[in-house]
Amino acid sequence: MNLILGLTSGILFGVFLQQAEVLRFERQVGAMRLRDMTIVKFMLTTILVGAGGIYLLRDLGVVEFSPRALSLGSQIVGGLLFGIGWAIVGYCPGTSVGALAEGRLHVVWPILGMLLGGIVFAFAYPFAQNVIRPLGAFGELSLPEVLGINHWLVIAALVVGAILLFRFFERKGL
Repeated sequence: MNLILGLTSGILFGVFLQQAEVLRFERQVGAMRLRDMTIVKFMLTTILVGAGGIYLLRDLGVVEFSPRALSLGSQIVGGLLFGIGWAIVGYCPGTSVGALAEGRLHVVWPILGMLLGGIVFAFAYPFAQNVIRPLGAFGELSLPEVLGINHWLVIAALVVGAILLFRFFERKGL
């Protein structure tokens, strides 16, 4: 049943990616050049819906939630590698697979590069765990815990902030 739910939610997410046009190369480049905020709006909405859903399911006792340990070293190195790859290719891993599903064959090379990167990471994993992960390690943290307030207050504040940001983007034509 979990596999069916995962497959169904994955297909729906792919449909939403396609409908929002975030699989288009022009949108990807526009986001990197800060001229088209479609991808930012889509991903921020996804993050907020996901956060609300996870905390709701946790509050209902359906799932257990414990955040991963925060490592600034891992975040910085991973973010740089992800950003450099996105800038070079013009797609992030998820959108490249979605673009392939739309029939854009030019993303075959980035996907092969992504798979090769996964293999390299598998071999580099011990180094990453022993050297990079301890850099700036803070343990398991969540924003509500750091602030010492209820998670629903944090989510509500983030939703209000997102709405204000979206209004700003719309006024600027982004």
